[in-house]
Amino acid sequence: MPLSPRVSDLATFDLLLSVTRLGSVGAAARAHDVTQPAASARLSHLERKLGLQLLDRSARGSRLTEHGALVADWARAAVDAAAAMDAGLLSLRTGTHSRLRVAASLTVAEYLLPHWLVALQTSAPDTAVALVAGNSDDVARAVLDDEVELGFVERPQVPAELTSRRVARDELTVIVAPGHPWARRRSGITPAELAATPLVSRERGSGTRRHLERAIGSATDVALAPPLLELPSTTAIKTAVAEGVAPAVLSSLAVAADRAARAVVAVPVRDLDLTRDLRMVHRRGRRLVGPALELSDIAQRLSRSGRPAPERRSAESPAATRAPAPRPRSST
Repeated sequence: MPLSPRVSDLATFDLLLSVTRLGSVGAAARAHDVTQPAASARLSHLERKLGLQLLDRSARGSRLTEHGALVADWARAAVDAAAAMDAGLLSLRTGTHSRLRVAASLTVAEYLLPHWLVALQTSAPDTAVALVAGNSDDVARAVLDDEVELGFVERPQVPAELTSRRVARDELTVIVAPGHPWARRRSGITPAELAATPLVSRERGSGTRRHLERAIGSATDVALAPPLLELPSTTAIKTAVAEGVAPAVLSSLAVAADRAARAVVAVPVRDLDLTRDLRMVHRRGRRLVGPALELSDIAQRLSRSGRPAPERRSAESPAATRAPAPRPRSST
């Protein structure tokens, strides 16, 4: 049946996702190589077409409304599918015969893998990459079931059938709305206070949630309180926090733009180590070869160099044309 006009403009939905990630229309406009007035006009037109307010705009930046967070989650799946189709079409046009299947946790897929895939596209342009994102448990299962050759997870322990290697370091950050009482606590909070507070959290199986539970268990005799709200995506969690629902604990990579835009405030936790390893996994006893070995080397090399993940660009961007990187498909 004909595609609804409400969802026909994927480029503008992609622009909305960039506003979500970068914290302002101006930053998103730069990432998409358009002017800020043009980006604002496209987003306003989208809001009128949908009959919904998607963004709260202020001098401090732009953040998703409740409706905007839902639309962004739905849009991400459509934009990711379009990017995967584009990668497939490119592989047909260039006669690509090499294919790499990768699974990654949401933090790695969103904030690190795009950079690594751009480098892989440069060194191995005839490689088509199929990328699936989910929680760390999903990734481990995908590798064990031979659905992918390579996986990236956010937890130290992996099944015995897998070989793991650290590729990057990350730190979890407690975030609250600017009006939350913890935002004024210059000395921070204690592990016990954090443990006793119901949080906005990812689902069980998430590497972030598992690492927090382990860290709290090591620092206190208090079990982590059950979540106040479980949400399937980082974007939805950040929106809930900014709206004042409850605090959350997320990767420092995921909250950097939101902190810069002052949509959320980071709260230090005294005497609690929230650093963690991000690990690459593959089947034990199988040597990595071809594109899988190349991506493994790239991930370790760029992580050691400390180079940040670049902004993802739209399909209209010249940079994206030179080095297209597949987008992760979010798991629900």
